[in-house]
Order: sequence, then C-alpha cells, then structure tokens
Amino acid sequence: MYMELPGIRTWIVFYLISFVVLLWAAFLSAKGIMLWVSLMLVIVIVGINFYVVFIQLKLQTSRKQMQHDLTKDFVRGEKLITDDRPKH
Repeated sequence: MYMELPGIRTWIVFYLISFVVLLWAAFLSAKGIMLWVSLMLVIVIVGINFYVVFIQLKLQTSRKQMQHDLTKDFVRGEKLITDDRPKH
C-alpha cells in the first residue's frame, strides 16, 4: 500500500519532537524523579502518534474512494474511440 506523505519536513519535525520528549521522559524515570510526569508524557506522545496515524489512514482511504468514484466510468482503449460518421 503506497501512502502519499505531503509535507515530509513536517513529519520529520513532528517525530523529532516526539523522540526528544520520549528521551526526556526516559531521563526523568531513570533519575527516579517525577515518575508520573514521565509516564504521562509517554502516554500522551504515544496517543498523539496513534491518533495522527489513524487520521492519515482515514484521509488516505477517503482519497482513494474519491479517486475511485471519479474514475469508475472512465473508458479506455477501443471503446473510447467511436466514430459515428458513415463509412465511404
């Protein structure tokens, strides 16, 4: 399944920020301070990532459905070329 990703820079920045937040949460939990904050950060980041991927999949399926609806009556090949003029 091929998925178009518009704005690849946005995705890179989004996942870099997610990675930094997860590293910070790992640092906080390794130090043993503010465990609830690190747990909440992990839950929020993972939840946001799942939500974004879910929305992108829904968008992709709606685009495919729209493309299918637009091209369902498209005729290719010999049926496309019809000549109604009388032959001599």
